[in-house]
Amino acid sequence: MTAPTINGTRYPQPIEDLLPAARALNLPEGVAFPSRNRLMREFRIGAPKAGELLALLKAEPATLPADTAEPTTTDPVAPPAAPEPAAPAAPVAMDPAPAPEITSSEPDTEATPVGRPDTPTPPTPAAPVRSAVVWPVVLLALPAFVAIWSGWVGLGGLTGFGVVHPLPGIWDSFSINSAITLPIGVETYGAYALYVWLSGRVPQRARRFAKWSAIASLLVGALGQVAYHLLEAAGVTAAPWWITTAVACLPVAVLGMGAALAHLVRTHD
Repeated sequence: MTAPTINGTRYPQPIEDLLPAARALNLPEGVAFPSRNRLMREFRIGAPKAGELLALLKAEPATLPADTAEPTTTDPVAPPAAPEPAAPAAPVAMDPAPAPEITSSEPDTEATPVGRPDTPTPPTPAAPVRSAVVWPVVLLALPAFVAIWSGWVGLGGLTGFGVVHPLPGIWDSFSINSAITLPIGVETYGAYALYVWLSGRVPQRARRFAKWSAIASLLVGALGQVAYHLLEAAGVTAAPWWITTAVACLPVAVLGMGAALAHLVRTHD
């Protein structure tokens, strides 16, 4: 005997669909219900579902005569209609299957608020950063200052710079060597422009101007030192005209670059 097909398929069906097919099975004489093994073999279902199907078949003899015994008019069969609610009991037996799905979703909903940090954790305070010491730079700058000062003053003496009286008629005894304006102007501006360029706290135009003017100032300072030492080594007492012209223009150039840089630093464009 082949397994009956239900709903066009040979695969196991729900108990509600298997129940009519189980009633229609051919049973030997004297056998009221098919065995669980036969139900498993006929409908290719597992032992639990076969047991439930057999229990429904055994619970239906009271209602079967009520359906099939209409010709016999056996009225006493009508009272067992009260067990008719046993038919909805079948879906109740099927409910445990979706029940785990409902309970399985509960841990997810409970775990969601637990694993969700609503309040940001306060940032840990960073360890204080110690700034680099400055005194080694001062120590290194002292010999450089002496060499640069003497070189510029010496070059100024070769190019016409010397002792002048800046306050005639006011303070005739006051005199100053104008050669000191070269190291103060050129080297001080170069150091300040370098600081503005590397600080990064000024507008972009000021940084760009400070960068190129600092590089130019340091190059001019280096060329001035080279020129002085070459002239001194050659025993020259007066510098050539083109060197004198360049050195004489340095104070004016430093004044213009310093004023322009001070203006750019204060702009907010």
